[in-house]
Amino acid sequence: MHLSQVTPSIFSSLGLDSAVDHLNVGISPNGRELLFLIDGFGFDTLSKYADVMPTMSRMFNHGLVQTSFPSTTATSLATLTTGELPGVHGMLGYTVQVPRSGGRLLNALKWDERVDPENWQPVETLFQRAVKVGISVTNVAAKRYENSGFTRAVFRGAEYKGANVVADLVSETKQALQKTPSFVYLYVNDLDNAGHSDGVGSDKWIAALSAIDQMVSQLMKEVPKGTRIWVTSDHGMINVEEKIIIGQDNPLLTGVSVIAGEPRARHLYLESDSVQGRVDVASLWQQYLQEKALVLTREQAISSDLFGAQLSADAVDRMGEVIAIARGGLVLLDPERADKEGAMVGHHGSDSEIESQVGLLTTTLS
Repeated sequence: MHLSQVTPSIFSSLGLDSAVDHLNVGISPNGRELLFLIDGFGFDTLSKYADVMPTMSRMFNHGLVQTSFPSTTATSLATLTTGELPGVHGMLGYTVQVPRSGGRLLNALKWDERVDPENWQPVETLFQRAVKVGISVTNVAAKRYENSGFTRAVFRGAEYKGANVVADLVSETKQALQKTPSFVYLYVNDLDNAGHSDGVGSDKWIAALSAIDQMVSQLMKEVPKGTRIWVTSDHGMINVEEKIIIGQDNPLLTGVSVIAGEPRARHLYLESDSVQGRVDVASLWQQYLQEKALVLTREQAISSDLFGAQLSADAVDRMGEVIAIARGGLVLLDPERADKEGAMVGHHGSDSEIESQVGLLTTTLS
């Protein structure tokens, strides 16, 4: 299963004829579907921390879901809501260089008002397609995301209901599911935040996982009977073991003008871009990092379908001229942001199984 198949399958169950039921979920039992996305909830968590999440552990495990590269929120959520791979929707990472901008970076989660969200991510969302045929679609998440560029790029079509505490998140979800047919996308990022700050398995992370499990239990008690609940995620997370600051006591800044992406998945843009220049920088990085990273030129990334077999002209334009994918527990820190990036314990973005595999749990409330 792939993350791009989850939402089309659920919308197909609600009667969206243009969506494909890749996962054979059938017809929606009662026309009420809730997709709860827990940011940073990797597949490995299901077995390692089952005792911390008794409610979710009792749900039916639909199986392992593969995310796109990079295993990061901006890319995964765009894949989830469009049903397309990154090469099509163009959301290629946490940050990428805006083409022909003089080196300006677009942070996909914080956005840049000089960039039109609908031009940057032009694919019609499944939310938009569903609303056109009379399916009620609601996005329930923190109030601060409501008018962000990222929300406008990736979640357009849904009615946004902002809520900042569990009781309000549950209440808004319950209210939205009164209608039929209805689809609610519910999002929390407490687990991801705890992983970044304190690490996977830390007391703070365990507490966040436990609280989310209790929230699932509360949802089961309060949302309408007959609702089918799905739980999935955008990526997993690893704890850092080794830090390399790009260009500090190493030759990795040679020929590089702009560093984007994130510490586990770097987009590199060169001072003087050419096919040979890309080969030279990629070779230098690979030689220095050896088995600690996979380093690809743009051409190699394209030929290996790193962002999918289909690539829009925009996706090619935005992609790093060299892409570095960290292995093991390595993080590659931007020298200008090394303090902030280096302070994080948990990271994601690479293509390791732990980072790129999530679960899909489900139950129908009787």
